[in-house]
Amino acid sequence: MHAPGTPYVIEVNPNIPARLARLQDLANNLWYSWDRSTREMFQRLHPALWETVGHNPKAFLKRVDQRRLDAAAEDPTFLSNFNSILSAFDTYQDASTGRNGGPALEQHDLVAYFCAEFGFHESLQIYSGGLGILAGDHCKAASDLRLPLVGVGLLYRQGYFAQAIDADGNQHVAYADSDFADLPIVPVVDADGNEIRVAVDLPGREVAVRVWQVHVGHVLLYLLDTDVADNTERDRIITYRLYGGDRATRIEQEIVLGIGGVRALAAVGVKPTVWHMNEGHAAFLVLERCRDCVAAGGDFAGALESVAASSVFTTHTAVAAGHDHFDAGMMRQYFDGYCRNVGISAEALFELGRTPDSDDFNMTALAVRGSRYHNGVSRIHGGVSSQMLRGLWPEIPPEENPVDHVTNGVHVRTFLAVEWFDIFDRFLGHDWPRRLQHSNAWDDIDRLPDHIFWPVHQYLKTQMLELVRRRIRMQHMRNQGSETHLERLFRLADPENPNVLTVGFGRRFATYKRAALLLHDLDWLRDIVSDPERPILFIFAGRAHPADVPGQDVLREIARVAQLPEFEGRLLLVEGYDLQLARRLVSGVDVWLNNPVYPLEASGTSGMKAGMNGVINLSVLDGWWGEGYRRGNGWAIKPAPASADGARRDKEEARTLYEILQDHVLPLYYERGTQGYSREWIRMAKASMASILPRFNATRMVNDYVTKFYHPAARQGRHMVANGHAAAGALAGWKARVRAAWPGVRLRRVDNAATRIVFGERLRIEVVVALNGLDAHDVRVELYVARAEREAEGGEYHRYALEAQGAPGESGEQHYGIDFVPDLCGCLDYRIRAYPSHADLAHAFELGLMRWA
Repeated sequence: MHAPGTPYVIEVNPNIPARLARLQDLANNLWYSWDRSTREMFQRLHPALWETVGHNPKAFLKRVDQRRLDAAAEDPTFLSNFNSILSAFDTYQDASTGRNGGPALEQHDLVAYFCAEFGFHESLQIYSGGLGILAGDHCKAASDLRLPLVGVGLLYRQGYFAQAIDADGNQHVAYADSDFADLPIVPVVDADGNEIRVAVDLPGREVAVRVWQVHVGHVLLYLLDTDVADNTERDRIITYRLYGGDRATRIEQEIVLGIGGVRALAAVGVKPTVWHMNEGHAAFLVLERCRDCVAAGGDFAGALESVAASSVFTTHTAVAAGHDHFDAGMMRQYFDGYCRNVGISAEALFELGRTPDSDDFNMTALAVRGSRYHNGVSRIHGGVSSQMLRGLWPEIPPEENPVDHVTNGVHVRTFLAVEWFDIFDRFLGHDWPRRLQHSNAWDDIDRLPDHIFWPVHQYLKTQMLELVRRRIRMQHMRNQGSETHLERLFRLADPENPNVLTVGFGRRFATYKRAALLLHDLDWLRDIVSDPERPILFIFAGRAHPADVPGQDVLREIARVAQLPEFEGRLLLVEGYDLQLARRLVSGVDVWLNNPVYPLEASGTSGMKAGMNGVINLSVLDGWWGEGYRRGNGWAIKPAPASADGARRDKEEARTLYEILQDHVLPLYYERGTQGYSREWIRMAKASMASILPRFNATRMVNDYVTKFYHPAARQGRHMVANGHAAAGALAGWKARVRAAWPGVRLRRVDNAATRIVFGERLRIEVVVALNGLDAHDVRVELYVARAEREAEGGEYHRYALEAQGAPGESGEQHYGIDFVPDLCGCLDYRIRAYPSHADLAHAFELGLMRWA
């Protein structure tokens, strides 16, 4: 019965006892996101409330019962645990060094890391998936390494959606507003205690942006928010929803992130020397930094050189639709004033974002042209990105253009189950985290006793199954299912009997990830799951974007098959895929399944998380698995030939999947001795750990960024801005001169080309280059040599420079020559080419210009 009258609401916050006052410190630093003991301490105070508040310590402390806090303040056991956690936290925060390999930056260097989403923990819902989790792991690893780094992102009132799946497999989307007072964030204030705000210019108005701060261990993350009373209702919702709204909202979010982010850092007194754009969403920061340089007295071309020299760009997608672009009309609407301000034409601005196949303004193109260090996120993806972006360096072979790669890694302390930490401490030594990247240190994993290794895995599997059952029970009962039917669904997902082979799939349900490839031949799959002596359980979890109808169709198909009598209880679809469920799945299943369409998997990190927990990967050789797989640490699905159409490709790769399951996975798992487990399975699980932990961790990843990009970018950036941006101005002028002359540059060979020589004999090669007004030192002429039989296979070439011979003739032609003595026998393929050369180029082929003889 509802009582009459108007309901009023008041929140009564507990008074935290003095002894426990520093619970607030722990709740306001995302260190808890990778310190499980801290999260468990909060959970023990009130387990039900901990679940209710979504594992959010700050929200928890606002709602926990006063009597529980008072009792904890008098409980010696709780206080001992609390003080131990505080000691670990203080030790971590106070440590001045924590590097684990890799070069250090200079004393005053600082990296600004921009990303549209950051995924640290389910208590801060400003992420949607892999990009955000990767960004969060990057910040965590930077904190562990004491790398001078700040993050910049957006503070969304509504993060990514919560997912519910009905009885027919339809995905239902729900968004919830975050109460900022419940989040581990604080507004940034000035010396007088006033909130720091910056402004960005949008068509016909100025929008105020509030700046928030988040502590991530040693790293500070600045988040931008337009939900400010001074703004109109329309502008207050710019940062309301992650990836929400129409095209206007998207460009406005990216203006706030890129332009507002640069201004926010200036407002709080942060002066980065390296600027890292993690995806193209933040690329407008290039324009804002150029504006600052022009305001200081330079021209736009020189400003762009200064800005690009210290900028790094990482692309995470191999799918063209994943690159944001805006039409020319929209760009004029938002940036006409900018063009007038910096003294360039609209056409000059459009050129920064133009690609050969479109007149739209492409944010990836802007990020590439506004940076000098670019990378994909795996070796394969680096090659794919080189091909995708080849139009930005039109005369350079894609394999030689400036796109490099740094393979992703995951934060070990976040995703390695704490139970494995305890085992590693015991058998590998307490210093094993400091030897994380020493691959030989992991040889000792093979010596972990099987009778200790297997029970740890089984315990983690039990924990996973209990969470899966809770989630499915809620899902089932909401959909009006019966208890009797629930028992059927759970017949193999039994925490009391975790001896059933369990295969997990947890990904975003984009079509190229092919979640339903397992269902390609249901008759064959029926044979695989119907053996009563060797049962197998498949667990699927994942969300489709609300606008991705084909992705939602895949989800419905999995739900449909899961309800067929022969697959009931053998295939489970779990709703609400989030970080909590992901942590349980990657540490608790036996096999991690991943079967994307090659080569569209940029990297993937879920398989890394699984592998380091002793889960065995079964994956297409794409993304990171192309580097991680070796015989004995998992199973590989070789991609079908590139010439195969989609239907043939799916058929061949599904066949390989079924064969691996039938011929290798099931027999190996159920090859149990008297101890009740398979020794060979454990050997493979240990090999998975030993091969993946040292190579695919975020510490290695961040060290790679420091070595390959941050250190060179900081050095190059300092050089470009020295003496009033003198080097930048000179380089911009040189590039303009080269680009103007290049259409008239030509090569012709003038020696008598020999076709056969004896090993050790000299081959004289001479060419004449029509320089069209350029100087001899503006151009490098070189041989490009390989064995002829390897050329067709993309084999490695060797490069040899030809020297300028004397001065240019009256016609402006310059002779170049070399006495070439081959150090290989057989049929050699050699070619002669020329390209612009300057000491201040960050990459030899930066201009994208080349001529071949």
